[in-house]
Amino acid sequence: MAKQDTHETGVVRLKTRPQFLFVRGGRSERRKTLVVQARERADSNTISAGFTATKKIGNAVIRNRAKRRLREAARHLLPLHGQVGTDYVFIARMETATIGWQRLLDDMESALISHAQQVSAGTGPA
Repeated sequence: MAKQDTHETGVVRLKTRPQFLFVRGGRSERRKTLVVQARERADSNTISAGFTATKKIGNAVIRNRAKRRLREAARHLLPLHGQVGTDYVFIARMETATIGWQRLLDDMESALISHAQQVSAGTGPA
């Protein structure tokens, strides 16, 4: 599996379709501005992240803006709230590109915290 480190955070990017499909089988947290899918990977000691936006949310300019915002929010929050050995996929929603920055950060943070609580409680799918 070819993964590449990003900057100083130590978060590894997911880039290929099989990596995204693997994460889809895990837990999912939905918020107004984004969806966070996460799945633990037994053979990993890193945090991995992928970002996606469907054509439903808008044209290429809007999708790219939404993904840039998700990447930046994840750069801030994954080192704090992400769990080592977990792959995350962040999916943009209609409001991702236009909502206030603090609201986007709050939604992502609450989704990551909620996922961590599910893992520690042992509820939901792997």
